[in-house]
Amino acid sequence: MAAAAKDLGLEYIAITDHTRDLAMSHGSDEKQLLEQGEEIRRVNSKLKGIRVLTGAEVNIRKDGTLDVADEALRHLEVVGAAIHSLFGQSRSVATRRVIHAMENPHVDVLFHPTARQLGRREPVDLDMDAVIEAAKRTGTVLEVDGIPDRLDLKDEYVRKAVEAGVPLVIDSDAHHPTHLRYADEFGVAVARRGWARASDVLNTLPAEKLLDRLKDRRRRRGG
Repeated sequence: MAAAAKDLGLEYIAITDHTRDLAMSHGSDEKQLLEQGEEIRRVNSKLKGIRVLTGAEVNIRKDGTLDVADEALRHLEVVGAAIHSLFGQSRSVATRRVIHAMENPHVDVLFHPTARQLGRREPVDLDMDAVIEAAKRTGTVLEVDGIPDRLDLKDEYVRKAVEAGVPLVIDSDAHHPTHLRYADEFGVAVARRGWARASDVLNTLPAEKLLDRLKDRRRRRGG
């Protein structure tokens, strides 16, 4: 994945594998995440021209808690959280669930916020105005997922986020090296339709500046 990202001209890539609750994707527990982090650091010592960031795509449980302990999350450079089940909750319950997850000081990014899959699954019924307000309050970044069957956030919500001053990231949700191009091919187009500019997108920044902005580097390393 790192070699493919380098070939596309990227300066860095974050590895954000699924976590414990997603057994069907062999989700990682705390021990495995920390071991992967050590392996990534070893790889970075040998790589030239690209940097690999440690991370995880943590599952948001029914009540808004996470399936990985904070003690493990604090060691990761990029922590995203996402809904992967119970998509039919009421608007009020689903919104509280997502906001509770964003209030965790270790959650940097809300991944594919509405969890939609085009042609397969309707979006979670969220009060997106409340979610965007919570993102602003908590310093949580919202993802524009460029994989073609998600494109989530959609352009309407991108514009609301931009107007509220909530930062975005655009990524590929790549599960294979050939997917990495989705960020440019589709994610950027969605963000442009929502009137986002490069200055609204954190991963247009160099790696260290990006990391410094994530939850204000976990509130200056207090989190």
